[in-house]
Amino acid sequence: MLTVLESVLVAIFIAVDIVASKWLGQQAYSWMPGQGTAEAKHVDDLFSFLVAVGAFIFLGIAAVIGYSILFYRAPKGDFSHGHPARGDWKIEALWTVVPIGLVLWIAIQSNTIYQQLNIQGLTPIVMHMPMEEPAYAESVDNNGKPTSKNNSQPVTQEIEVMSKQWSWSFRYPGGVTSTELHLPVNRSVLLKLESADVIHGFYVPEFRVKQDIIPNRAITFALTPTRQGKYRLRDSSFSGPYLPLMEADVYVEPLDAYNRWLAQAATQKPIPAPNPAFLEHTQQAQKALGDGWPVVVPAQPPVVHHSS
Repeated sequence: MLTVLESVLVAIFIAVDIVASKWLGQQAYSWMPGQGTAEAKHVDDLFSFLVAVGAFIFLGIAAVIGYSILFYRAPKGDFSHGHPARGDWKIEALWTVVPIGLVLWIAIQSNTIYQQLNIQGLTPIVMHMPMEEPAYAESVDNNGKPTSKNNSQPVTQEIEVMSKQWSWSFRYPGGVTSTELHLPVNRSVLLKLESADVIHGFYVPEFRVKQDIIPNRAITFALTPTRQGKYRLRDSSFSGPYLPLMEADVYVEPLDAYNRWLAQAATQKPIPAPNPAFLEHTQQAQKALGDGWPVVVPAQPPVVHHSS
C-alpha cells in the first residue's frame, strides 16, 4: 500500500505530467505548416491531441522506469524473479479498456474530419457510408472578409484536376485550362480529381489534404481556402522515375483577382505547356549512346490556355 507521502507525490507527478503533455500538445501546432484551409484546423486539433496523449504516456512510463531503476534495483548477484503482477483483474481491465476507448475515439474523430472534406468517389470500393452535407464557406464582403457565421453559401466553383505522368492540369468553369491551380479565398471549391494513367496523390501540406487519385474514377472533395498566398502541389504517390518533377503552383487570392485571372486566361489561345519531365526525358534520349534502362515515356505536355 502507498503511504500518504507517496500518494501525494504520485498525485503531484500526474498533475505535472498533464501540464507538460498539454503544453507539448499546444506546441505541436507550430510543427505543421501554416493552416491554409478551414478544414486544416480540424486536422491540427487531432494532431495536437495525439501529441498530448503520446507525451503523457511517454513521460509516465519513463518516470516509472526511472523510479524503478533508482529505488528498486536488485542487489548485486540477485537473479531471483520479482513478484508476478498477473491475476490482478483491475490492472488487466485498465490496460485493456483505456487503449480500446482511446483508439475508438481517434478512429471516430478521424472519420469525422475525413467526411467534413466531403470526399466522394471511393465509397463503392471501400465501404458504403452516409456522406455529410457539402462543405459551406462563410459569406464574405467585397474585401473577402467574413461577414456572418450564420449566412453560409454553397460551393461556388468546380475545378477539374487532371493528373498524368508527370504533370498537373486544371480545368475551370467556362473551359479555361491551366497548369496553375487558382482558388478564391474564403470560398468553398469542389475539386474533381482524375488520373489518366496510374495512381497519383493530391498533396498540399498547408491544406492538410493528401488524397489518392484512382485511374478511371472521379474523386471529388470540397475545401475552403482561408489564407491568401502561393502554395505547392505535389504528387504524394510514387508514380514513376520523374515523380519529383510533378509539381504545380497553387494560388489562393481574393475573389475579384481570381475572376480577373480567369477572364484573362479565357482570352488566350491554348498552347502546349512547359513540361519538365517530358523535356528531361527527351534530352536524355538524345544523349544516350546505347540502350539504357527502360523507363515510362512521359505523356505529351498538356495543352492549356495558361501555363506556369
